[in-house]
Amino acid sequence: MSILHLAIHSLLNRSVTVILTICAIAISITLLLGVEKVRNEARLSFANTITGVDLIVGARSGSIQLLLYSVFRIGNATKNVSWETYEDISKRPEVDWTIPLSLGDSHKGFRVLGTNQSYFDHYKYGRDKPLAFSDGDRFSGVYEAVLGSSVAAELDYRVGQDIIVTHGLGEVGITTHDDKPFKIVGILKPTGTPIDRTIHVPLEGIEAMHIDWRGGARIPSLSTSAEDALEMDLKPDEVTAFLVGLKSPLATFQFQRLVNDYRSEPLQATLPGVALQELWDMMGVAESALFVISLLVVGTGLTGMLTSILSTLQERRREMAILRSIGARPIHVLALLSCEVFLLVCVGALLGVLLLYLGLFAARPIIESEMGLSIGIGMLTGYQLNLLAMVVVAGFLVGLIPAHMAYRSSLADGMTVRT
Repeated sequence: MSILHLAIHSLLNRSVTVILTICAIAISITLLLGVEKVRNEARLSFANTITGVDLIVGARSGSIQLLLYSVFRIGNATKNVSWETYEDISKRPEVDWTIPLSLGDSHKGFRVLGTNQSYFDHYKYGRDKPLAFSDGDRFSGVYEAVLGSSVAAELDYRVGQDIIVTHGLGEVGITTHDDKPFKIVGILKPTGTPIDRTIHVPLEGIEAMHIDWRGGARIPSLSTSAEDALEMDLKPDEVTAFLVGLKSPLATFQFQRLVNDYRSEPLQATLPGVALQELWDMMGVAESALFVISLLVVGTGLTGMLTSILSTLQERRREMAILRSIGARPIHVLALLSCEVFLLVCVGALLGVLLLYLGLFAARPIIESEMGLSIGIGMLTGYQLNLLAMVVVAGFLVGLIPAHMAYRSSLADGMTVRT
């Protein structure tokens, strides 16, 4: 205890150098644990976005691209699927339910999704959690909309308000469907998925908005009012993609081959879990590179600590000599320096964990608003705790170098004045 007390006072006596050393260690640990935690939470958030879906069907492109634009609202489809094809596949005896998805419009930077009642009946996230409403209910009319929780919170929208949909995906639309406003009838509870940043409208609403549009622009000689559009046939011509739930999971691969070999138009059916694994495999190199960079930063922090301690050894030669002269043995000098290093690393590690959680609390709303991902603020995992312990041990071992040098210094050397 006397050595620990002496080590604390010794560190306090060199407060400026000690604070800088602790900050360097803390920042490096924050980066190491932050990269690992964000990686794990991002994977978990992606995996929890959709459950219970056997296949995602869209135009033939790539499984990752299909997953990204249909589930995560990232990117766009290369081609749409005709409504006739959608109905034909939906009526297959193997199919239990389908959810059509129509994308392409937005509102103040938030994606607008056209769908039907099956979306609220069958879409599940997390561990088979169904969609639930915090206010209002699902849409029933053509010009009605259901908002995700983030949309309502960020734009301060309430049930009963009207919104104008923008043609395309820009935050500030040049062309808008201002002649056909949508009334907000429901707001979903938070899900921690891209659903929170999505505006849901009926497929008939999507068709009504574009009934007097061609090629991404309004037809100059044609103007159809919202009331007149209701009298027309609003059956969609096409959808962006659709989700499929089968009656038996055993039929998944057989049905996937059937869709992939569909003759009327080129289609692709992908399993969400397989596409997600392909995405992680593609990102594996980047994740490994970030992890290596984090380790290098930790190594830099520990090297800075070593340099700081070594630079003070010459200044502390007389201090070591005085300790030896009053009865301290070489082992006591070794213990003192080792204790100082251990305190530096432990305090730096604790500060690093504190900075990690402060950073997560600050970055969480930004990540959710910009990427639609929910980053959990939970306890460190066993792997992350092992990483932290390894850094502490590595720091302690690095600190043994100056401790051993001080241990080998003799009393006579310490009392000699060098010029």
